[in-house]
Amino acid sequence: MDCTPVVKSAKSKTSRKKPAKPAKRAAVSKTRVTKANAGSPPNATPRHAKKIYRELLKQYAQAHCALDHKNPYELLIATILSAQCTDVRVNMVTPGLFRQYPTPAAMADARLSDVEEAVRTTGFYRNKAKNIQGASRIIEDQHRGQVPRTMEELTRLPGVARKTANVVLGNAFDTNVGVVVDTHVSRLSRRLGLTKHTDPKKIEQDLMTLIPRDQWTMLAHLLIHHGRAICNARKPQCDGCSLAKLCPQIGVSG
Repeated sequence: MDCTPVVKSAKSKTSRKKPAKPAKRAAVSKTRVTKANAGSPPNATPRHAKKIYRELLKQYAQAHCALDHKNPYELLIATILSAQCTDVRVNMVTPGLFRQYPTPAAMADARLSDVEEAVRTTGFYRNKAKNIQGASRIIEDQHRGQVPRTMEELTRLPGVARKTANVVLGNAFDTNVGVVVDTHVSRLSRRLGLTKHTDPKKIEQDLMTLIPRDQWTMLAHLLIHHGRAICNARKPQCDGCSLAKLCPQIGVSG
């Protein structure tokens, strides 16, 4: 018997709120939502992204891949080694590594313990040694010693995920399949209002909708250089930042 008043009370409350609901729905229906802007920050537009790209290009026109390499194979191995390691450290290790094992065939035939020792200072050296040797064997056995040129084939290699494949395709083969999303690209993309996501795959998709395809590789270089020089993680130098007027964190995008 006590339940009856409660039910009536709930209905009466609901009925009082009903008039407001149609207005809300009408407002939403007037808003055009597309795949490019659904759930995105207000500044996540091609126009805003274009301004950022142009400003960074003025400042870092010579931006390029920081991993030293002479060919696609060296870049692939260096990129695998760069996981959880600085490019500076990798560049200290790879000259000696490639003197010992200059080709996929040489790396494939090496003793695993020797490869481990050669890459020890890059961290996680056992997994990295196993991966670079495994990748070398597949390249030698299945691709005639040549680094494959497609995302699908590259990501089948041990130790190669989408980010590594994008590095190789963009820098070794001048092929823009996606955008490299490392810690710098991830951080700056959010700070600059180009994405709200933290998942690298979602960030990459957002950036690909905002920037022309032929600029994807360079975009990553520009953001990485700016992230290292100015917009670092702990103490960004906002006062001296060329993107101050475009950054939602400290200015208003025009």
